[in-house]
Amino acid sequence: MKKLFLMLLGFALAVQGLFAADTPSPVKYVFLFIGDGLSLPQRMMTEDYRQIVEGKGLLINSLETQGFSTTFAANQLITDSAASGTAIACGSKTNVGWLGLDAQGNRLESVAAVAKKNGRKVGILSSVSLDHATPAAFYAHNASRGNTYDIALEIFDSGFDLFAGGGFLNADGKNVADAKGNIFDIAKEKGWVVSRTKEEFNNLKPTDKPVLAITPRFSDGFSIPYSIDMNDDDLTLADFTAKAIELLDNDNGFFIMVEGGKIDWMCHANDAATTIHEVIGFDDAVKVAYDFAQKHPDETLIVITGDHETGGLTLGFSGTGYQSYLDRLQHQNISLINFQPIYQKVKDNKEASFDDVKPLVTQYFGLKFDGDDNDNMKLTEYEVEKLKEGFKRSRGEGDYSAAENKSILYGGYDPFLITLLHVLNNKAGIAWTSFAHTAMPVATSAYGKNAEIFGNMSDNTDISKRLKMMVTKLK
Repeated sequence: MKKLFLMLLGFALAVQGLFAADTPSPVKYVFLFIGDGLSLPQRMMTEDYRQIVEGKGLLINSLETQGFSTTFAANQLITDSAASGTAIACGSKTNVGWLGLDAQGNRLESVAAVAKKNGRKVGILSSVSLDHATPAAFYAHNASRGNTYDIALEIFDSGFDLFAGGGFLNADGKNVADAKGNIFDIAKEKGWVVSRTKEEFNNLKPTDKPVLAITPRFSDGFSIPYSIDMNDDDLTLADFTAKAIELLDNDNGFFIMVEGGKIDWMCHANDAATTIHEVIGFDDAVKVAYDFAQKHPDETLIVITGDHETGGLTLGFSGTGYQSYLDRLQHQNISLINFQPIYQKVKDNKEASFDDVKPLVTQYFGLKFDGDDNDNMKLTEYEVEKLKEGFKRSRGEGDYSAAENKSILYGGYDPFLITLLHVLNNKAGIAWTSFAHTAMPVATSAYGKNAEIFGNMSDNTDISKRLKMMVTKLK
């Protein structure tokens, strides 16, 4: 009997040890990086491009722990950033367009809220507006991601310590019946430290007051400029990450979420070159956290994931066979968004012709209409004809289906601009199947304490569930 008892006791202790091993210990410093629209194709396209052009790859691809995460929403296979953001932030599936609520409408608690409740400081960073779906999933509760003003007001109820990066989609509460005033003014009235210039940003110091630090130059009224369009006066996502560490470091640790939100936007537009620069900027931000982790090796965890894939990106094009020429993308020196107003001046000029567009195509995208036939950037007759057709459609000339123009051929973007991007991308050996999201799994990487538990095939809800166990109170 005694022998049986000892055997049972040993078995019980072994089981207890097994479950204990499955429960990760708390981590003082936790970083969660989310690349919006970032899946394996975007990571590998940027990796291969950077290896060719710069002789080095992405840090996020070199980390020892690599896994995959499924992304489906509660009510459909292809998700959006609200449902996927909520899954990653809160650990529960929800419906497309919903934030911080489960599929039945019940309020959820995010990993950021759990971290704050357990004594850590919390920072929410994004290259897009802070009321956008992904950052909002960590603090807001709303059945419509479109209620951006109400979502922004929830920032003040979060208790979080830092919001930084982009601004707000509707800071003044326009067309909101019970608007309470400008978001920035409300922040100041509530005693927040508000930074809106580079000088103010550089002068920010650790404080007990909550901080709202916004990019000094907007590319579209509410977000950080695209990396490809930045100048020396701009603040990068890496700059905001470094400042977040400076402001939030304390004895109880922190939780920092950093979103590279504009990867998604340029994948929607099928702009491969701008996407590459956004992924590099995102990787640079991860590098800031990685350097911090080197100084705190036993106290830091970094997790990198995406919320979904965008664009149906494929690394291959039938016209180039089995060859890729990603270095050709380095000739593009402007984002689609910044090139659009330049092109618009020609488009609006009724006297202008296709010949007036040619110099712009060469200047900003490196594609040539004349010269040596051996120059790989010289356009073929077929490519020139495609551009001419796109120009005609852009100006409303010729017969074509409006439905095709919007949903199939050009995704609602200007026909000439999309044709131009597709011609350049195809020359580089890249193609796109969509202007929308896809259901592909995303890559999830990790580094540091407890990183190994992210090295498998799992669901995006598991990211939050695992992180919540790590932001419990420090022992």
